Amino acid sequence: MGKRFKDFISNNTIWGFAFGYFACYVPYSLFTKIMSKGLLPSLDGTGLTGFSILPVTAIATLTTMIIVISVLGWWKYAKHSTVFGMSIPHPTKWTILSGIFTSLIIGTTTLAYTFEGVSIVLAMLLMRGGVLVIAPIIDTITKRSVRWFSWIGLVGALSALLIPIFDAKGFKIPLLLGIVIAIYLFSYFMRFQFMSRNAKSDKKEVNLRYFVEEQMVSTPVLVIFLGLFTLLNGDIGESVRMGWTMHWDQPYLWALLLIGVLSQGTGFFGTLVFLDKSENTYCIPVNRSSSILAGVIAAFLLSLFPNQGLPRTSQLIGAGIIIVSILFLTIPPLLQKKKEKA
Repeated sequence: MGKRFKDFISNNTIWGFAFGYFACYVPYSLFTKIMSKGLLPSLDGTGLTGFSILPVTAIATLTTMIIVISVLGWWKYAKHSTVFGMSIPHPTKWTILSGIFTSLIIGTTTLAYTFEGVSIVLAMLLMRGGVLVIAPIIDTITKRSVRWFSWIGLVGALSALLIPIFDAKGFKIPLLLGIVIAIYLFSYFMRFQFMSRNAKSDKKEVNLRYFVEEQMVSTPVLVIFLGLFTLLNGDIGESVRMGWTMHWDQPYLWALLLIGVLSQGTGFFGTLVFLDKSENTYCIPVNRSSSILAGVIAAFLLSLFPNQGLPRTSQLIGAGIIIVSILFLTIPPLLQKKKEKA
């Protein structure tokens, strides 16, 4: 199993990683919504709040990160220092900052799928669309050239966002969700700048160094944040305290652990997509399109549960536009490679 996983990672490029991202995102978003709605029989119809879900999922994410990087043997790519005769991997100042913002992305992504009355697809379009807007801004700031088909893919992906947003009946955002999305987008804005300046290289070692060092920071910091949240008064603090104590002996624990493992899967493959040497206006639509399609499939699967509706027509139209955008992102590079071989 470990060897096959290593081979998959070694032999794939951006679209292989995009598929891995998609494959993890379908069950990740689906199970997060199932738990928040209380749809498992063991929950008896009582949904779990987003902040009460996070502690267990964060522990599972952290554990999965350590196991995956160890199985791949990637600790060697991180910067090392000798401490008491032992070589210890550690992050640099830029990967520390990037990892802190990534921890916020992990937490807010899970939270966004737990709001009552907000569909998987709508929450996803809000988050993904905002990140798409960021892509050309980061390329401009970091002075990366943008190819014509990347612009077309970006416009298509943004159109997929705007259609359901202008569908007024399907566009209701709770204030707390708005705050969550704002934190999510700001964190990505900062993360992409660090990544564009310090990685996205044609050298594998440079990208993997950044990947490992960022991972070393992001999931541990998320666990620390959640530990500090237990000191808060009010509903949020109470929910986090319950999340640390109430789930460990419950029959639904496996589902929370699975969410955490899949969250790390989306972070793993999604980051490898972002780290591709291509411009952000190319890489980000590849990543975002994969997740939007995953969200549509998850929404259909959710509709199989009692009293759960299908995605709105406008959201499905947006997903269709995403498929067309993917063609614009994939076909020109493939034709270029074919031409170069000829």
